[in-house]
Amino acid sequence: MFTGIIEERGEVVRWEPSGDAARITVRGPIAVSDAAHGDSIAVNGVCLTVIDQGDEWFTADVMAESIQRSTIGAVRAGQRVNLERAARVGDRLGGHIVQGHVDGTAELLSIEPGEAWRVLRFSLPAEHAHLVAQKGSITLDGVSLTVSGVGDDWLEVSLIPETLVATSLGDLLVGDRVNLETDVLARQVERLVAVRGIEALSAVGAVR
Repeated sequence: MFTGIIEERGEVVRWEPSGDAARITVRGPIAVSDAAHGDSIAVNGVCLTVIDQGDEWFTADVMAESIQRSTIGAVRAGQRVNLERAARVGDRLGGHIVQGHVDGTAELLSIEPGEAWRVLRFSLPAEHAHLVAQKGSITLDGVSLTVSGVGDDWLEVSLIPETLVATSLGDLLVGDRVNLETDVLARQVERLVAVRGIEALSAVGAVR
């Protein structure tokens, strides 16, 4: 589990395709400072498992599912990526619950600049639109954000200066794609209603 608060901007060192999978090596001194074999690190919001590491780098395998659903298959050596280590029990939850299980990708449609902020509008795939709500949580390239606007096929996020500097979102151009993860709580409610019907929500309310 992650929180969507990016710890550092790493750099892709190597991308090695192998059939329908791949192996990625990323430079990230903070991310590997206390990492061990088998630990999880989110790369642009994609949860990956450390299989090898050095003082400033780590290597992970990327399965076909991740390549198909996210932008990670398009990374290249030298590209900067958002990195976050898995949260520890007892940590402050500065963002929201992020699994690192990407639902799909979204395209940057427009950028509205301000004096010290920036509003980014992204496409919203129809299959995920019902899971996104005004003032709700959304994860874009691993960054925990609050939805500041939403329509039938788009969503907006408002970025403060710190987010623009500390993450890759400040470098985005119109037409770029990002990894999108919807709120896990919304997904669980959707499944609960689909399987048990609206009565399930009433039962949850009664328990509370």
